[in-house]
This record gives sequence, structure tokens and C-alpha cells, in this order.
Amino acid sequence: MNNIKWVFVLYSLGAIAAMCAIGVAVGMRSIPVAIVAILALFFVMGNGFKTKKKMREKGLL
Repeated sequence: MNNIKWVFVLYSLGAIAAMCAIGVAVGMRSIPVAIVAILALFFVMGNGFKTKKKMREKGLL
């Protein structure tokens, strides 16, 4: 538990930023910004899960 996987920290921060952008888009009542933020969230989280799967298969987790 001592080893921090910094790539996952960056992915989680990116996902948090995308979720915040969704909230801002709702506040602005901007549908295009909300759509872009949702797509960014799917992209970042998808890459995070893909990276986790690859690292697990290599035995690094």
C-alpha cells in the first residue's frame, strides 16, 4: 500500500475535473459544454480502466 500509482491519481483528477465541468455546464445551461464534459469523462475513465487492466495483466498491481 506504500506505492502510489501516480498515473491513477492523474486519471482520477481528470475525471473529477470532467465531473466539475458537467456541473458548470448545468449552471451555465449550456448543452454543448455538458456534452463535451460527459464525453471527456467517458474518455478519461475508460482510459483509466484500460490502463488498470493492462497493469493487472502484467502483474504490476
